[in-house]
Amino acid sequence: MSRSVCVIPARMGSSRFPGKPLEPLLGLALILHIYERCRLYEGFERVVVATCDNIIHQAILAHGGESVMTADTHERCTDRVEEAITNLDLGLTDDNFVLMVQGDEVLVSPDMLKEMTETYWRDRPQVVNLTSRMYRLEDHNDPNTVKVVSDPSGRALYFSRAPIPSRARTGTVPMYQQTGIIGFSPAFLHKFSALEPTPLETIESVDMMRVIEHGLRIQVVKTDIETVGVDTPSDLKRAEEILRNDPYTAVYMENA
Repeated sequence: MSRSVCVIPARMGSSRFPGKPLEPLLGLALILHIYERCRLYEGFERVVVATCDNIIHQAILAHGGESVMTADTHERCTDRVEEAITNLDLGLTDDNFVLMVQGDEVLVSPDMLKEMTETYWRDRPQVVNLTSRMYRLEDHNDPNTVKVVSDPSGRALYFSRAPIPSRARTGTVPMYQQTGIIGFSPAFLHKFSALEPTPLETIESVDMMRVIEHGLRIQVVKTDIETVGVDTPSDLKRAEEILRNDPYTAVYMENA
């Protein structure tokens, strides 16, 4: 039986923007926007927030959502997700699907989630990662934005905080950023947590480089829809303006 679940890892202790999960956009906390937007996709059996902070846990429960507490020692969100599915005892088998949506991907849409899920079930990659087109050169130059390049088949070749591909020879290059929307089989999620950290993973501070350096495949799903991972107060303001005109926002805000 094909089963898909969505886990949203979130914590208050962001180094660049502490407390961001509960920052309001249009009057609703950031984490609740993400939770509601993930719920708009009907293909998930469950949508669960995984957190080490009781204040986030209680905010989700008060909203009528589902949340699970995890350890506060995780350095990477994939490890938090792995603990969450273990703690929930979901009975997932190796060929089920776990989609992680990081707790700052406020512009996630059900269309993106649908394409990610369909790509997984069709191609069965070890990892599937959504990447979104960048339209601003400042984003391409920003070391806080993780860029990605892939081969013609959609296999990720490299993730970097540097502007790749280079614009040194031409001013027009395809610019895509990695999003924190990544899917795995439960078996691979457990395997990933057991893999040794790798040199380029450390240099770039991008955990998916661990997958590439161990010779494993990451399938890229590209979208031309702009996404904003909220890492700073200015990101929050930018995302709020996009949300204001986003057609999905009104769907869930009516009942928020």
